[in-house]
Amino acid sequence: MATTDAFIGLGSNLADPTAQLARAVAELAALPDTTLVAQSTFYSSRPVGPQDQPDFVNGAVWLQTRLTPLQLLDHLQEIEQHHGRKRKQRWGPRTLDLDLLMYGDDTICSERLTVPHPELPNRDFVLQPLLDLKADLALPNGQSIVDLRKQCPDNNLRPLPPLSREPISPG
Repeated sequence: MATTDAFIGLGSNLADPTAQLARAVAELAALPDTTLVAQSTFYSSRPVGPQDQPDFVNGAVWLQTRLTPLQLLDHLQEIEQHHGRKRKQRWGPRTLDLDLLMYGDDTICSERLTVPHPELPNRDFVLQPLLDLKADLALPNGQSIVDLRKQCPDNNLRPLPPLSREPISPG
């Protein structure tokens, strides 16, 4: 079975968000039939939705995987649960949010999964990390991430300094 490029968005604003994301990257790299190709810089940004919550830390990873989109989604949700994710409020605070942003050139619209992620064009904290990973990335419809980033509203995106290079264990 051939591998597919999958791009995953990461976000957290609770319980040491930078550490949450670093641990999630290690967990994603350890998924079966999956290789971590690259990790973006982490960024800080204002929350989308309710403003009475801490700023978010966001990033993205590029995976090559043999997992199907729904198998990958199941793994993402399992990792979120392992990090104590509670789905109480739409766009509310969270320990970890993992979004399957893109899966190859596939367009998926099902009850469980929509790919490309429907909010991708409106989120600088998603678009910029994707550009960090692959500057010529485009949506399945041909629209370039560079063009989307130029048109995207500003959410006070700020790059964070790199983490120490000590390996983070998956859990």
